[in-house]
Parts: sequence; C-alpha cells; structure tokens
Amino acid sequence: MKPVSAPVAVFDSGIGGLTVVSALRRELPGEHIIYLGDTARVPYGGKSRATIERYSEEIARFLVAEGAKMVVVACNTASALALPRLRDMLDVPVEGVIAPGVEAALSATRSGHVAVIGTKATIGSSAYADALRAARPDIRVTSLACPLLVPLVEEGLFEDKVTDAVLERYLAPLRTSDVDALVLGCTHYPLLASAIGRAAGPQISLVDSAANCARAVARHLDASGLRAPASSEGTLDIIFTDPPDNFLAVVRGALGLEAGSVQVRQVPPLGQ
Repeated sequence: MKPVSAPVAVFDSGIGGLTVVSALRRELPGEHIIYLGDTARVPYGGKSRATIERYSEEIARFLVAEGAKMVVVACNTASALALPRLRDMLDVPVEGVIAPGVEAALSATRSGHVAVIGTKATIGSSAYADALRAARPDIRVTSLACPLLVPLVEEGLFEDKVTDAVLERYLAPLRTSDVDALVLGCTHYPLLASAIGRAAGPQISLVDSAANCARAVARHLDASGLRAPASSEGTLDIIFTDPPDNFLAVVRGALGLEAGSVQVRQVPPLGQ
C-alpha cells in the first residue's frame, strides 16, 4: 500500500483539469497533488478512442511511476473513453469526472431535461447521456458538441467577443427549451462559466463536476486509508508536456492556485 504522504495525481489534456485541482485543494488541503497537463497533444476531443486510450495509459503509467497513490482523470474525453482500461491496468484507485457530473446534474434539474456540452469525442461517446438515463430512465438529455471552446480557453479568451459569439451559436437553442441544468462536460469549460451563463440564460443552472469529483476522491482515500491528515501542508506540483503560453495567468488569476514547481517533461510512449 502507498503511504498517506504519496501524491494524488491528476491529468488532463491541457490546463482545464486545473479546475479539478482547485476543487481538490479546497476539499483535501493536506494532500500533495501532482498535475500533468498534456499540452503537447491538446486537445483530445477530436481524436480517436484508440489514441485517447493510448495517451491516457502512457500518462497514468508515468504518474504511478512518480509514486501516485491515486489517479484522477480530470478530462471528460479520457473519462468517457479510457476510464475502464485504466481501472483494469492500475493497482491504485482511479476516479473520473463523468459519474460525479451526472450525480450533480440529477440533483440540479427540476424539469427532467438536462443539456450536456463537451468535445466531439465526449458527446460522441454518449457517456453522459447513457449514465444519466441509467440513473433516471425518464430523463431527457440534449447533447451539444462544442469543439471551439477548448482552444478559446487555452488561449485565455475567457471574456472576449469571439468567445461570446461562439457560445451564442452553440447555446442559443437552449433558451427556448425547458432545459434547466447544463452540464459543463469538459474541465476547461468552468473557466468560461460567466460567458456560458450569459449565453444559456438565467433559467439554466450550470453543473460543474469538479466539486463532486473532489468529494468522490475524498471518499476513495478515506475508504482505502490513504487520506493525508488535514494538518499536513498540502502542495501542488505541475508538469506539462509542452510549455503552455497562458498558464501563469490562468492559475494565478482565474483559479488562485500557486504551484510549488512547474516542469516540462516528456511522457514515455508505451513500450519504453
């Protein structure tokens, strides 16, 4: 068994998973967190299942070799397409973001009509729609692929006319529906929450799975006796696979995160 002082590892395709890290820092202040953003290969949303599974396996093996006691897949696309494979191959707990997001959406809706926005791969997988219907068979789900949003976040265009125009194009139909809960099915999207809220309208609640994911991680750590004491001084170390241009502005401004170290490292391909 890993020691309680071992890190919780979190990964995503770029900077978006730092929204999950922010929630983890609030929920688990004593934990040492390692975040890996695969900025060399972002975005994952338009790639094939086989490619996403391979990227996820490479990263997960790398993080476990770094000593991780748990792996959090803070990427909706990888959660939708690679989570079962990771759970089969790793000897540490693995948590994704879809199940926590579904739980939050079902708690938020009153009309029984939920919308989900995400990358092409996440929406194409039907992971959210299938999980929502499995939990509540009478639920109605509207799924919308929004492939332009991740690049806008990665460019730091949180409040910009271009972002507003793209969101208006994607979300305007929701304003004339009875949708009352909108799942942000990509961990990049909470960074656009204000703009998304304006485009969707005040009658729709935004559902961010990050807080629920953090609570699920806490439950895993408690169940396995791996939770670090709250009195410990939690730290955050960040690894990128390519230098991200807007990283410091994002984490210090939008999320209020401070990292102990920021490194650029390569993830070994499978077979090496």
